Amino acid sequence: MSQVSIESNQVEEAVSGEFEREPIPNSKLKGWKSFIGMYAGEHAAGTEFMIGPLFLTAGVSAFDLIVGLLLGNLLAVLSWRFLTAEIAVKNRLTLYFQLEKICGKKLVTGYNLANGILFCFLAGSMITVSATAVGIPFDMPMPKLDDTLPNGMTWIIIVIAIGAVISIIAAKGYDTVTKAANWMSPFIVLAFVAAGIVALSQLGVNSFSKFWAIWGDGGEPFPGQTKFTFWHVVIWSWFANGAMHIGMSDLSVFRFAKEAKAGWTTAAGMYVGHYMAWIAAALLYAVYLKSPEALSYLSEGNAPPVAPGPMAYNAIGVFGIIAVVLAGWTTANPTIYRAGLAFQAILPKLSTAKVTIIAGAIATVAGLFPAFAMKLLGFVALYGFILAPFGAIIVFEHFFAKKFGIQKNYAELAGIKINNAVLFAWAISFGLFYFISVQFDVFLSFVTLPAWLLCGVLFIIFSKRIQRRK
Repeated sequence: MSQVSIESNQVEEAVSGEFEREPIPNSKLKGWKSFIGMYAGEHAAGTEFMIGPLFLTAGVSAFDLIVGLLLGNLLAVLSWRFLTAEIAVKNRLTLYFQLEKICGKKLVTGYNLANGILFCFLAGSMITVSATAVGIPFDMPMPKLDDTLPNGMTWIIIVIAIGAVISIIAAKGYDTVTKAANWMSPFIVLAFVAAGIVALSQLGVNSFSKFWAIWGDGGEPFPGQTKFTFWHVVIWSWFANGAMHIGMSDLSVFRFAKEAKAGWTTAAGMYVGHYMAWIAAALLYAVYLKSPEALSYLSEGNAPPVAPGPMAYNAIGVFGIIAVVLAGWTTANPTIYRAGLAFQAILPKLSTAKVTIIAGAIATVAGLFPAFAMKLLGFVALYGFILAPFGAIIVFEHFFAKKFGIQKNYAELAGIKINNAVLFAWAISFGLFYFISVQFDVFLSFVTLPAWLLCGVLFIIFSKRIQRRK
């Protein structure tokens, strides 16, 4: 690379402030407060309004839900702290640039494309959530659990408007994303607490035994839904963000951290969001299930719709509408930001802001289709299963390369565009465990960890053989 090119890249990175292809300088590092607000905001957010009710549709019992979530969320926090944050502060690189060094440019391009698109679909589901709140004053028909296509022009206009605002915020970069989360998260958390308390009152709950009885021993899942047991809850809640922690996507976030201890801040997201907020949202849905509308759906053998906006509005009025809108934003903002980084790795000549706008546009289109939100439990499981094994490549190289005599960042040093050790390791682990899931009807989240471990082990074995030949 010429000195002119180097200086040009340095100027571009200084302007963008995102340092996509170089380590974060010490002057840009952030303390734990920057992360606690972001994680609390992102995970006490739009997905929670969908996931909490979906647990009820899956027929979980009280023990499975309350104890299962305690354990699953703890495992997620430990994964962030001792894997993601630990590696992030050592290298201070984005996931995409780190993988490029290991996998090669061509191979990581395919990964980045898949990662970016899946992030866009996830962000799109959160735009859907916000739209259910914005549509209330316009008397907009709400999407049903089995809806796939947009249900009217009002829906389309509202989704496009919300998507445009979210995309603009995300395009302004990491600082703006974290500031937005810090501003909104206290309001959202308060709304979840208030909604949960009101829902308990509406359900006539005045003792722990009555609270426990809401789920009781569980029941049959609603039509079209999967039955969840204790281990479904534990494993699913652990890997609900599997692509972010064991999949290493949050290297892009924690590269800004001063210390790996910042990984503990994810507990704010897991226990405020993935615990308290999921249960509060489930309570809102429990109230709705007693309504004449829901009972009419059930009497006809259909699953009642899960519409976060109306559920929150029923509990806490306009405050609920605002909370649902902001909750969708605080999840979609960092998700679109991550998608933008993935696309920027494919199109390095475009600024991060431009590719983030592209990501936002894709997310907005996805948000038009309610199926991504209504099938969120299954989509999140698939998303983690596809992407998490690539994180094993980074983890196993980081911790075991020296022990087994493997050269780190092999693709970069060897000047190759496809590292076959990575390609074969991922393809075999993905193909084997996806076949097991489909052939034997195994819940996809159950095979995510075995696929991750196999991918890492095979990567070490194949790297040893390939590098020895060189």
